[in-house]
Amino acid sequence: MVVVQLKKAVLQLKAGDEVAVALRDIRAGEALLPFDLLAATDIPFGHKAALRPLTRGDVIHRLGQPIGLATVPIVAGAHVHLHNMGFERSMAGRAIATRLSNAVRLAQSELPTFDGYVRQDGRVGTRNHVGVLTSVNCSALVASMIADHFRNPAALAPYPGVDGVVALTHKSGCSVADGSRSMNMLRRTLGGYARHPNFSGVLLVGLGCEDNQIDQLVEEERLELGEDLQKLVIQETGGTRASVRRGIEMVEAMLESATKAERQPVPASGLVVGLQCGGSDSFSGISANPALGVAVDRLVACGGTAILSETPEIYGAENLLLERAASREVGEKLIGLLEWWEEYTKDEPQGFDNNPSPGNKAGGLTTILEKSLGAIAKGGTTNLVEVYGYGQRVDKCGLVFMDSPGFDPMSATGQVAGGANLIAFTTGRGSCFGCRPAPSIKLATNSEMFARMEDDMDINCGTILDSDRSMEELGEEIFSAMLATASGKPTKSELLGYGQDEFAPWHVNAWL
Repeated sequence: MVVVQLKKAVLQLKAGDEVAVALRDIRAGEALLPFDLLAATDIPFGHKAALRPLTRGDVIHRLGQPIGLATVPIVAGAHVHLHNMGFERSMAGRAIATRLSNAVRLAQSELPTFDGYVRQDGRVGTRNHVGVLTSVNCSALVASMIADHFRNPAALAPYPGVDGVVALTHKSGCSVADGSRSMNMLRRTLGGYARHPNFSGVLLVGLGCEDNQIDQLVEEERLELGEDLQKLVIQETGGTRASVRRGIEMVEAMLESATKAERQPVPASGLVVGLQCGGSDSFSGISANPALGVAVDRLVACGGTAILSETPEIYGAENLLLERAASREVGEKLIGLLEWWEEYTKDEPQGFDNNPSPGNKAGGLTTILEKSLGAIAKGGTTNLVEVYGYGQRVDKCGLVFMDSPGFDPMSATGQVAGGANLIAFTTGRGSCFGCRPAPSIKLATNSEMFARMEDDMDINCGTILDSDRSMEELGEEIFSAMLATASGKPTKSELLGYGQDEFAPWHVNAWL
């Protein structure tokens, strides 16, 4: 449990750490309470202060884990950041399955429930959308025009119980060869969305001459065309206007079916939650991320599933997952992903360390090692039971990992393709984000940002820093919010209309 007294100026996260985090803006000469030490320089809110003198090459720790090296001598009380701390390749150990936890599972009679949509394949939806997906960039306008028709409340009024019509478009689908990694990933992503339980029906819209042929997509992804999954090809239908008219008619038929779906009580084991953090700050790993981790432990105990992703954002702290890998095979899969990313990023100017964005750094995060340490906290303390490729269907319960970039929309897109019916998104800087058809709960890491952006944030996790609230209490609030959201309570991002533009399938190899 983290409890911070307001009189404190800095917080040392673990005894022995060479640095502490500033709980407010600190001026040079001010006491770094509770330590008998004066600030040698100004230290911004959320940034690090040196608690003892450091020489060049000294390893700097946070939460007992290495986050970088001193690049110059640093005096006690000085600001520690980009100007005097640098990146070193991962210093984390890679021992596998050395710290397994005993799985805790609630009895069926003890499971909390939410009101969800049980689909024909048994999976549970938390929303009831109709989707319009595109095979290629060239069909994006037609798909958007079809969905835009139903933005008019009058057009959707005859279909009570439907959350809306969602157009999800992208910039690929042509000049991408069959059998290439990019084409396989695109089709896997589209296939995952086409069968997603938050969609009651899906219309696939193509141009006709693209590389990503709809019939081939359907065949490779083992989809079945029918009343709830239909296709529309622009060149065969007669062009743009004719296709929009026909698409509206097809969607209206799907809406007739969708309005018949009803929510029913289902156990919390039906939740599949994608875990995201973006626009992070130094408090992400102190408040929102570990609180989300508490909620994840609660979810896993109920038989539910949590998907941790963003492979570049576990680098440097991978030991914390490898130690909890349920088997050597699972651990070796994770190491294989990290080795692929080391090769993939070697030509980048800063390699892995290019991941922390300017906003992350302004919020006090200095290296990818430090960012990863906070990011992994979202995964709680349970065992890691499986590792998946991007967009692969998640078929195991518990904490799992999915390969993805650190770009939030791209990462969340893969999670939803894998079956996530809810997203929990932590942010310290104030990311504005949605991910239809899955609702996204936004968790603020500090009270100042929550107050400034309350219209975008669902839960203020900064209360762990400025009150006597326990991490367990906050984790329980997040878990309760998951159940309420899954039952239909709209999130702030949904009320604002986020979620269509954030659809972003990951493409690896170059387009020809």
